[in-house]
Amino acid sequence: MNNLFDINSIFFTVLGYPMSYLEFFGTVTGAVATWLSARAHIVSWPVGMVSVVLFTFLFYQIQLYPDMFLQVFFFVTNALGWWQWTHPKTGEEDRRNELKITPLSTQNFWVLMGVGAVSTALFGAIAENLHEWFPVMFSQPSAYPYLDSFTSVMSIIATFLLIRKKLECWYVWLLVDLISTYMYFTKGVKVLGIEYGFYCLIAFVGAWHWTREYRSYTPTTA
Repeated sequence: MNNLFDINSIFFTVLGYPMSYLEFFGTVTGAVATWLSARAHIVSWPVGMVSVVLFTFLFYQIQLYPDMFLQVFFFVTNALGWWQWTHPKTGEEDRRNELKITPLSTQNFWVLMGVGAVSTALFGAIAENLHEWFPVMFSQPSAYPYLDSFTSVMSIIATFLLIRKKLECWYVWLLVDLISTYMYFTKGVKVLGIEYGFYCLIAFVGAWHWTREYRSYTPTTA
């Protein structure tokens, strides 16, 4: 195997599209982790940790810097989610003695959306100027600084909702995945774009499965 962490190290070519080791293995492990999350399976967290390491290298090489920084966050939150799901507080456990699915209150939902809007404006402005402030590290300008920042910020929010097993996380993920599909196709990482299109379907499955499980026991709004 050539250098796994170099996007120019090609694994195979399909229909004229050169598939790097980095994109292939990052995509596969990410898809598996997301599907397991939709099924509320605890193994989703360690598999996700492998995926985010690979994507950190990929996003740096295609100048999606907010996404690159986001992967560091994801690594930490995957470890946190793994702990949260397996160590619920008294009264928060389900039949498997894991964290129970609950919905957000309406007030908390809109507070999070407001935080998302303000954070997008802030991080978008930073991303837009990274190549000027740190030209040695970021030789190219950030692609889609505000749109990429929006998906990054909302991914952070969705991840915290996922860690706490909040039902609304899947609707936030759906919005993020739709926008990400567009960005990745336009940046030329087509397989990753296809994966995020698949994630849109997984978001529907996750919403359906989590809603069904939530209705199977007495819910508590938090």
